Amino acid sequence: MPTGDGTVRVSRETKGRGGKAVTVVKGVLLDSVALAELGKQLKAACGTGGTVKDGIIEVQGDHCERVMQVLKAQGYSVKRAGG
Repeated sequence: MPTGDGTVRVSRETKGRGGKAVTVVKGVLLDSVALAELGKQLKAACGTGGTVKDGIIEVQGDHCERVMQVLKAQGYSVKRAGG
């Protein structure tokens, strides 16, 4: 089981992706199966692709606000990170 402070952090990154924006979700305290299911829900809510790897969910595109709304609706404590 992953450890952390219980706050989910949502940020936007472009490094190493050819200038394309990716919404990154870190700090979700779930096992790998539940994390993959949450990733699937977030991708469907944004209508885009993405991946789940190393405990981090990546959603293609800049969807920080929509991802934060979905996570808050599910009862997570969410913070916007990285500017």
